[in-house]
Amino acid sequence: MLKICYYSIAEHGGDSMEKKMSESYTVKTSNVLPPDTNNHQTLYGGRLLEYIDDVASIAARRHSRSKVVTASIDSVDFLEPINLGDVVILEAMVTHTGTSSMEVLVKISKEELEESGEVSLAAFSFLTFVALSDDKRPISVPALLPDNDRLKWLDETGEERAEHRKLRRDRSKALREFFANDLFD
Repeated sequence: MLKICYYSIAEHGGDSMEKKMSESYTVKTSNVLPPDTNNHQTLYGGRLLEYIDDVASIAARRHSRSKVVTASIDSVDFLEPINLGDVVILEAMVTHTGTSSMEVLVKISKEELEESGEVSLAAFSFLTFVALSDDKRPISVPALLPDNDRLKWLDETGEERAEHRKLRRDRSKALREFFANDLFD
């Protein structure tokens, strides 16, 4: 069981809090059953996206202790198929924070239970969530305290990923004008 600790941050005006990355750590495990698979007997990508959004939102809520909304899913990089009969394991954790936003990493593994028992990395994804007040306005989130050097690297490289998201969001706003019109006019 994780012990939750809060630390006051002087450079954030003294009223902000800092939380360890591990405090948001969330695991979701599920059997891959026939209704979850496609005609190749592998997990539907859409089902995996549902699992990813669910576990990531819980990690974001644990960090912010507030309501959250999914702002973006960067991508899902599928590395190996997740087969019928496998167990899918999703591990999520807040890896970078802004003022009201939280980047969440979801690591997806698969476990073959019946023969080898092998666990392998199947996919990973980064998502961004925004913390909301009861009136659905963005609110501040605690700063992040990496638990070790590997997690510190994730936090430090998070700013670069955030910049890429901002550029992509700007491009999406430009494309909105294009897609607002009929594609065949």
